[in-house]
Amino acid sequence: MADADIARRFQLRREEVITAAIATLDPADPAKGGFLEVAAALQRGERRAAALARFAQLNEPWPSQNMFWTYPMAAVMAAGHDGLDAASWARIHELWKTYWPSRGDTENHWALYYSSLYIAAQARPGAGPEQWFNGKSSAENMAEARAYLEHWMEVTTSYGQGEYDSPNYIQEYLIPMSLLTGWAQDAGFRQKARMMLDYLIYDYAVENVDGYYGGAHSRLYPRQIISPGATPATPIGWLLFGFPGRAPDPANTLLALSGYTPPPILERIARAAASRPYVERELKRTRWRMRHAGPASFVIGDKRTIPVYKYSYVDTDFVLGSTQGGLLQPIQQQSWSLIWRPADRDKETANTFFSVQPYSSPVEGTMFFSENYDVVTDLIARSKADYDSEDKLPGGSPHEQIFQHKAALIGLYDLPAGNRFPYVTTFFSRDLVHVTEDPSGWIFAQGGPVYLAFHPLAAGTWKANDWTGLLRNGAGGGISAGFAEWGSGHRCFVSDAPRNGYVVQVAPVRDFKSMADFQSAVRALPLVCSTAAAPEVTFTALDGSVLHARYGATPSVNGQPVDYAGWPLFESPFAVEQRGSRKLELTLGGERLLLDFKNNLRGEISGEAAK
Repeated sequence: MADADIARRFQLRREEVITAAIATLDPADPAKGGFLEVAAALQRGERRAAALARFAQLNEPWPSQNMFWTYPMAAVMAAGHDGLDAASWARIHELWKTYWPSRGDTENHWALYYSSLYIAAQARPGAGPEQWFNGKSSAENMAEARAYLEHWMEVTTSYGQGEYDSPNYIQEYLIPMSLLTGWAQDAGFRQKARMMLDYLIYDYAVENVDGYYGGAHSRLYPRQIISPGATPATPIGWLLFGFPGRAPDPANTLLALSGYTPPPILERIARAAASRPYVERELKRTRWRMRHAGPASFVIGDKRTIPVYKYSYVDTDFVLGSTQGGLLQPIQQQSWSLIWRPADRDKETANTFFSVQPYSSPVEGTMFFSENYDVVTDLIARSKADYDSEDKLPGGSPHEQIFQHKAALIGLYDLPAGNRFPYVTTFFSRDLVHVTEDPSGWIFAQGGPVYLAFHPLAAGTWKANDWTGLLRNGAGGGISAGFAEWGSGHRCFVSDAPRNGYVVQVAPVRDFKSMADFQSAVRALPLVCSTAAAPEVTFTALDGSVLHARYGATPSVNGQPVDYAGWPLFESPFAVEQRGSRKLELTLGGERLLLDFKNNLRGEISGEAAK
């Protein structure tokens, strides 16, 4: 598809987003619409009276959502600037003076808070300390916000994000960068934000299949880990690249209002069927570790983290992706997953397969949070109700080691005595068909266009995925909402052997005449497993590679140890960057996009120009 056609199709979707946002406001019903709908109407000069009435109502009696108030307020101030009346501006000034929004405690919170503060302060030039909740002038607030955001950009483009590759929180990173791309008046800072949008969107595009965000993820909620299409990444993929899954989304509204247009190379990579299958390796990092950092940790500035080694095998029909395992992100980690392109697509489609060791401990809580050891688990469970439940599905474990080579994966576990939930749980979706427990020890199944084989190292039992009934019975409020639709009908293979593990081999259906042929091929693969001492596996995969993994040791492929020390920031057919590079250069054919954050340079060669 030509560059002009890609751009035209994007602009049509962009107009759909803005038109739908404005249409939400009803002059006869001032209770409809939110801040972003107000911003859209004021930017376009449409339904202004309804927008102003709704804006006044939204700000009464008092804000309460902290950084989730600051960003839509900043969007109204920027996008709707010329459409605001004197009464609206008076209320805006009053609120920024008297309401103290928390900046939160996560990476996405700070990005939202500081980008909003920058744009809001820019809209109030000359406002002194007495006009701001924090006692700082507009100039001081802009300087502090810019300093943090540029530091975050430097860390991200050198060592990776801490809240990496989240199909949920991609939204919370596109929003702040859209604010700055659309309305930062400083040209250099605005360009950095635009480059970060390109950077973040590539990170999604290169691991997607039909708009579904594949691979291992830092943060997912229970519904999202079961139903990959229920994440914000799905409607974002619709706006950016035209994949199915259109739905209202705040990131899409701000992207549309900002005027950002993705470079054509990003859509070509997202749809690059001719390049698939390929391996994508990425370097990320954990959330900052406050305690229990461990010998693998290193310091960035004054904070400790450890590397996250991501590996994804990206096919036209599926993505199998993983990390090395361990505690990489508190509470909501997904160490590995398989997702596939489903034939029938809706929000509740459960096109996924994965395992989890449901670890829960104050050690994890105090590693990442400042609270005391004896209360931290309870505090976590108050907002993430499933955290301290034995049937939870998101989560990491310090007793876990994952190793992947192309379409084969090995998971190993060595659970010490006293582990609160001493299980290894493997999720079998209700969408899997032809699930067969074979006498060879393999369990076979088919998910849409993918065959999968799972070989547990220890015996297990089948349980309903919600065997405690926690979420089914409504715990967690919004976390469990609609559970009957998305959370029922699945089951899990649950093994309680302390030394444990599994082997996974997947393959596209197109490579075999039948399921029986796939089963025969897998049964014939050499496999040696042991749990007598440390769990250990030697497995010859379908591609002929010999994989060896022993818990606590470096795994190998064909006798060569995996080189974690040399793991790249990005490595795929489209980009190769080393840690610390602070740049990303994408190529596809003769097309090129250069994002150089060290020198604040952006260069683009289109497909037509390359010819």
